[in-house]
Amino acid sequence: MKIKYFGHSAVLLMGSKNVIIDPFLTGNPFYKEGSLTEKIDFVVITHDHGDHLGDGYEIAKKNNAVVVAQHEIAVEAQGKGLEAEGMNIGGGVERDGIVFYFTNAVHSSGIGHPMGAIIKMDGKTIYHAGDTGLFMDMQIIGDYFRPDLAFIPIGGRYTMDEEQAAYAVKKLLKVEKVIPIHYKTFPLIPGEPERFKELVGDAAEVIILQPGGVYEL
Repeated sequence: MKIKYFGHSAVLLMGSKNVIIDPFLTGNPFYKEGSLTEKIDFVVITHDHGDHLGDGYEIAKKNNAVVVAQHEIAVEAQGKGLEAEGMNIGGGVERDGIVFYFTNAVHSSGIGHPMGAIIKMDGKTIYHAGDTGLFMDMQIIGDYFRPDLAFIPIGGRYTMDEEQAAYAVKKLLKVEKVIPIHYKTFPLIPGEPERFKELVGDAAEVIILQPGGVYEL
């Protein structure tokens, strides 16, 4: 599996299928125009804030992709003529050999409930925390799903900051590989990935991806 980062919280999982998560591209100052060239099979949306829903519907329409989202967002997508898998926090949904789960996230949203996403694909388990503060259930996510890699917000104000995110990695998730997201896109989220890496220390491998960067898991 390869992972491509577009800045903010937008990431692409590339493998037997291509899964894009929280595709905020238009208006994302870190997105390099034209860098999304891959055919997309699934669009995963953690919540409906503009910097996460982003271009999700447009990408799904262009690629004839399936939107995987919380129930109310999926209903909205279906109302736009898109195919969608509506879910909630609980058991998984399997499509084309990929299993999708949603987890809790401590945040807000316009419709539905903000969530994190677990994606099991090509023998790997990925956790995308979405937008969230620190919460104790992260320990369950780590113990139950045992993700191979986690995407963790570090920007502060609207999500965890570097210290809280480091605590989540070391004490709760206990994940071995982590990529920081949701920082420096706007002045109000000034999180420093190098500081996060220093705070995590030897507890996990912190991979700092530049926008447009690719990591092979």
